Amino acid sequence: MSANALANQKYGLLIHYDFCTGCHSCEMACKKEYGLEQDQFGIKVAQYGPVQNSEKKWEFFYMPMLTDLCTLCAPRVAEGKLPTCVHHCQAKVMQYGTIDELAEQLKLTPKSALFAPKCNA
Repeated sequence: MSANALANQKYGLLIHYDFCTGCHSCEMACKKEYGLEQDQFGIKVAQYGPVQNSEKKWEFFYMPMLTDLCTLCAPRVAEGKLPTCVHHCQAKVMQYGTIDELAEQLKLTPKSALFAPKCNA
C-alpha cells in the first residue's frame, strides 16, 4: 500500500458489547485524558435492559458509544499509544484499527458495533 493510501486510511473502534461489563472505565479515562466537564463525554456507556424479549429470554447489556467529542485520541495515537478508552477497558472489548480491518473482524463477531467517529470525516 502506498504512503498516500496509508495517510487516507479511516480509523475507528470495534466494540464487542456482548462482553462489556458497564464498568465505565472508558468514560472515566476519556474524561481524565481530555479534562471534560461532568456532562461532557467523548464516549458514553448506554444500558439496555433488563428486558424479557419475545423468546422469553432476558436481555441486558451495555454499549459504549462514541460522541462527536471523540477524536480517537489523535495525540495519543500519534505517540504510538492506543486511544485511552481502549487502553483502559477492563473487559478488553474494544479494538482500534482501520475501518477496513475492523469491518472484516465485525463479520466474525456477533453482538459487536463498528464506530467511525466524526473526526474521520
